[in-house]
Amino acid sequence: MSDNLRRHRAIKQQLLQLHPQAQGRELQYLTILAMVISGIVGSRHSALPNIAAKVPDKTKRESRIIRMRRLLKNDNFNQKVVYAPFAKQLLSSLCHCPLVLVIDGSQVGAGGMGLVISVVYQGRALPLGWLVVKAKKGHLAQALHIRLLKQVHSLVPSGSQVVFLGDGEFDGCRLLRRLDYYGWQYVCRTAKNSQVWLDEQAHYAISKLGVQPGQVVSQSGVAFSKHEYGPVLVIAVWQKPYREPLYLVSNLALAQEAIRYYKKRFRIETFFSDSKSRGFRLDKSHLDDPKRLERLLLAACLAYLWIVHLGTIALAEGWNRVIHRTERLDLSLFNLGLNLLEHFLNEHLPLPVAFIPFLLEDF
Repeated sequence: MSDNLRRHRAIKQQLLQLHPQAQGRELQYLTILAMVISGIVGSRHSALPNIAAKVPDKTKRESRIIRMRRLLKNDNFNQKVVYAPFAKQLLSSLCHCPLVLVIDGSQVGAGGMGLVISVVYQGRALPLGWLVVKAKKGHLAQALHIRLLKQVHSLVPSGSQVVFLGDGEFDGCRLLRRLDYYGWQYVCRTAKNSQVWLDEQAHYAISKLGVQPGQVVSQSGVAFSKHEYGPVLVIAVWQKPYREPLYLVSNLALAQEAIRYYKKRFRIETFFSDSKSRGFRLDKSHLDDPKRLERLLLAACLAYLWIVHLGTIALAEGWNRVIHRTERLDLSLFNLGLNLLEHFLNEHLPLPVAFIPFLLEDF
């Protein structure tokens, strides 16, 4: 049995186990979804011809591509129906500790900009929800940030402690107000010319906090930006050997706690970084319709979660000592997962498929 066939059968079997009542069109959609997930992993690419080339099927490649296109056009194939159950299960498995969410944007497909909110686990950002719009590379409107935030909020278990991390693009006051409304904590980077208000008259640029190399300077209970949103905590941190300080806005009480959380942002391997040159090359898809790209992302996210699941298996069951040099610990969960999949295929071992990673602290 070929590697392509084994991979496809294992994925299809798992999807059908998760949807035991599927029949008719739903069964057809799940079969094609298994083809797309398997083809993305097998080809490490997101262009449909590349995906179709790695799908074991007796039909011609163009016929496979047509079936995939039909799936990506289908309005019933969406995040709420297909992906949200996995995201909810993932968050439920992690909510015994603070849920650290990150928001990240990048180019996808031909002229599309994608925005993803993910939960951080073992240094990886596991996608929870996303949207795609037709836009050139650059910042997206704050209304889109809030739209995605509302989508992800519906997935989070009630009572969870949530810490939201955002780069400089994600410091808009309407977004911060929404986070406060949800009762979530946040730490977002901001520009050096962002305004800080002590009262209705006295204000200054955050760069005027006067931080020096090696220092942290903060001020609490102030208002932020021209909209005078607050009260917030503003922070200037200048770590050596960086050439300039970092400016943060947060609703946390302590500057050091906010800095500790934001440092996680620098160590996180985002979904987009793994899904470009190092992974599935989402930026190389020729699709240009935002809705179709969102549905392609659905399959890519499931593929990503499966590979991360294999990475956790590698660590939990000791396979990392077989597939990687024992004196080195430099492979990410994503790369460990890819290596373990290759090892299982080469050794004709069963392929475990799941879309939720093992919790490594349980081992």
